[in-house]
Amino acid sequence: MENIILTSSPTTPYFPEVSFDIDKGICEIRGESYMEETYKFYLPLINWIKDYIKLIKKPLVLDIKLIYLNTSSTKCVLDILEILKDYEDDSGQVKVNWYYDKSDPDMIDEVEDFEAESGIKIELKEF
Repeated sequence: MENIILTSSPTTPYFPEVSFDIDKGICEIRGESYMEETYKFYLPLINWIKDYIKLIKKPLVLDIKLIYLNTSSTKCVLDILEILKDYEDDSGQVKVNWYYDKSDPDMIDEVEDFEAESGIKIELKEF
């Protein structure tokens, strides 16, 4: 199992930056997420989290710093949150932080929807 580091570039403006650190147990997704074939992008992230839970079994922090996500990205993020909720229900330690711009009240509503759908506690934090 290896870290995942994905940086943004002018050729991929619709892809979020990703940093999944196996040693620190910190996963960060930031930027904008509205690419084509969203599931192809998120599947390695989902699999990484599943492997971490299965093999590493240590506390995991997910920091989400998305300023925009489309419907298909929303589904993938929800999938991640549901996996983390299952891990938490199985005695795993999980912390989810969602960073948002205070000038975007719609994001607060969206995060509350994620929390209700997944059942996992999400800590809202201002950028």
